[in-house]
Amino acid sequence: MMGAPNLCDAVAGLQRSWRSPLLVPDEASRLPPAGVPGETNPAIHQENIDATICQPGFSRSLRPAYAITDPLKRQMMQAQHLGEAMADYELDHLIPISLGGAPLDTKDLWLQPRQGRANAGDKNALAYVLWRLVCEHRLPLGTAQKAISRDWITAYVIYATPQNLSSYHFRHNEPRRD
Repeated sequence: MMGAPNLCDAVAGLQRSWRSPLLVPDEASRLPPAGVPGETNPAIHQENIDATICQPGFSRSLRPAYAITDPLKRQMMQAQHLGEAMADYELDHLIPISLGGAPLDTKDLWLQPRQGRANAGDKNALAYVLWRLVCEHRLPLGTAQKAISRDWITAYVIYATPQNLSSYHFRHNEPRRD
């Protein structure tokens, strides 16, 4: 019965795939374009995370104003999603500012779908979990940055476990109260 364990492993893998909320038929459309590899802020590194990204309000202090990002988003929408609604996409930092991403580097910015599977809300949940893991010194900053920039969907499956999402009380499906 040498084939039995392999069959069991395959069935277990399929069961995990079916339960994963992020597996999508056209996964490539949910990942940033090849020209967006992610870029980090050189001022942020493992040794200074407690004084920088882990401080409340730090990311907000570096986030570019809408007066800067809206024209950039419009330009990107014209080039990539002509005729589609701007509200359907989020101008996203592949490596979030909260994880030391470069605030205005085009190598870190892309248009991410807000609807469907593997959407902007899912990536925001992943970013929050990774930020908490980094700031609790449970995950090195560089590891988090590489995971989210290489393939954020795979990183979601690894790090945004139901336990982590529950532990950090991140509820990205709740309506926004802006």
